[in-house]
Amino acid sequence: MALDRYVYVTINPRFDDMIRISYSEMEFVGSLDEIKHDLVRESLKITGINSGVEITTIADIPGRGTGLGSSSSVTVGLLNAMHTFAGRIPTKKQLAEEACRIEIEVLGAPIGRQDQYAAAFGGINSISFNKEGTSVEPLSVSEDTIQRLRNEFSLVFTGQTRSANEVLGESPKSPSDKSERLLTIREQANSAVEMLETGNLGNLGNLLSETWKIKRGVSSSVTNPAIDGLYDRLMDLGANGAKLLGAGSGGFLLVHGGDDLREKISDELDNGHRIIPLGLDMEGSVIIHGQSK
Repeated sequence: MALDRYVYVTINPRFDDMIRISYSEMEFVGSLDEIKHDLVRESLKITGINSGVEITTIADIPGRGTGLGSSSSVTVGLLNAMHTFAGRIPTKKQLAEEACRIEIEVLGAPIGRQDQYAAAFGGINSISFNKEGTSVEPLSVSEDTIQRLRNEFSLVFTGQTRSANEVLGESPKSPSDKSERLLTIREQANSAVEMLETGNLGNLGNLLSETWKIKRGVSSSVTNPAIDGLYDRLMDLGANGAKLLGAGSGGFLLVHGGDDLREKISDELDNGHRIIPLGLDMEGSVIIHGQSK
């Protein structure tokens, strides 16, 4: 599912041939190879833009380490803006595939491909990966269920962030055990499809906790005492289920509970544990205002 929290990318021509990039830092350089922001640099290369541009990125949530696919959303947004700037209209599949190429093949990140496809396509999908390629199948989810997802599910910030590359790059103590756990989680995704299409959100909430218990054993870095303590507090407050999103060791917990649970969480936790309703984006990466070069 694609969350309705966004990365905004702007790209404008400059009077000169310099490249200016503004994000949490500011870069002003004369060539692509001087750019420190690796996602911007490789997106410019793949779209054939070499000079004379000003690029700005801002985001509704932190750009890295949240477990919400932030980095891949940045890459997809950069590619969409740059292709449009160059006078091209990329497909959603093209955006996802190029983002995967940049992050995984060029930059060598030990990550999966689901975040890029979610950011590019938006909506609620079953995404399958195999040797023949990637297929994206939209689920048949009612408007009532989509509204209930927002009302019943919340994202609770752990107060911690950590690079997914660090967590995913660690070697497991038992590769065979890790593979078995990941295969079980894969089958649980199939169960989640049925629960979403039938509106059985109670069982979906239970499934979150079942998946979290399995995922905790994938690597010693997936969780820590602070995250375990927050999970226990949420369950004590009446949560039906919860699971840490992303690679682990920080970011957000996805929590399911009754209508009053969000208020209880807000009252019990400090300001460091920000709460976000699970609102969904159904469009994916879009151009808000575009004009070809």
